[in-house]
Amino acid sequence: MESVHHIKDEEIAVLLNDLLEQYGYDFTDYSFASVKRRLQRVYATDRFPSFAEFRYKVKSDPVYLTYLMEQITVNVTEMFRDPGFFLTLRKSVLPVLATYPFIRIWHAGCSTGEEVYSMAILLEEMNLLHKAVIYATDINETVLEKARKGIFSLAHMQQYSQNYQQSGGQRDFSAYYSANYEYAKFSEKLSNKIIFAAHNLVTDRSFNEFQLIVCRNTLIYFNKDLQDKVLHLFSDSLEQLGFLALGAKETLRFTTVAPLFKPVSQKEKIWRKISI
Repeated sequence: MESVHHIKDEEIAVLLNDLLEQYGYDFTDYSFASVKRRLQRVYATDRFPSFAEFRYKVKSDPVYLTYLMEQITVNVTEMFRDPGFFLTLRKSVLPVLATYPFIRIWHAGCSTGEEVYSMAILLEEMNLLHKAVIYATDINETVLEKARKGIFSLAHMQQYSQNYQQSGGQRDFSAYYSANYEYAKFSEKLSNKIIFAAHNLVTDRSFNEFQLIVCRNTLIYFNKDLQDKVLHLFSDSLEQLGFLALGAKETLRFTTVAPLFKPVSQKEKIWRKISI
């Protein structure tokens, strides 16, 4: 049986440098163990005879590069994931945002868009969608293209509907999409209020000022220095008294921005900016 060559740490460093210099994708401050595990899986699955051939493929084949980016960046999500989080948004955050004349929300690391559409549904049910815009960004153009279409597998709708009801949903979930064969397409009333765009949290700057920033389960793949850098980007992008929401395993504790925020819900990982 043919043995699989394992990529060495120094070879991974070379490849990450290629991605930065040639394409501008900076993974050097991502969790090394996480990136190594994903690259090794791709390398073994595609059965490259040597690292040199793997490297050449990445540098010379744009289609393969897109595929590799999909494998490195993590795209696991669902609608109304962690219903308690969305229930807290519904009860404690959106009523505050309702007092603003216009609402700007940033979903960073939005992946294929399920949580973005969930947010749009919340806004619609609280009669806020008409005065809101959601900026949904990700480093991965492929998942952004899927998100723009607002088309998801019909097989997931039962689970999504349960999540929706547990998050305080007020209507029949099927009212928000039309079913066609194996797919559900969400209403254009929702998608018309969402702007999908490529944005690299590592290298790109702030592009607006927001009342709410949502970035869930992205920071766990960054090392501490990069986490601090991104958290400062979020702080700089928030209005005074704006809200920041992170993932279940993420926190502001022991970060350099912690003094700038007060907790809204420790359990659901939501904070409010109290200082500039």
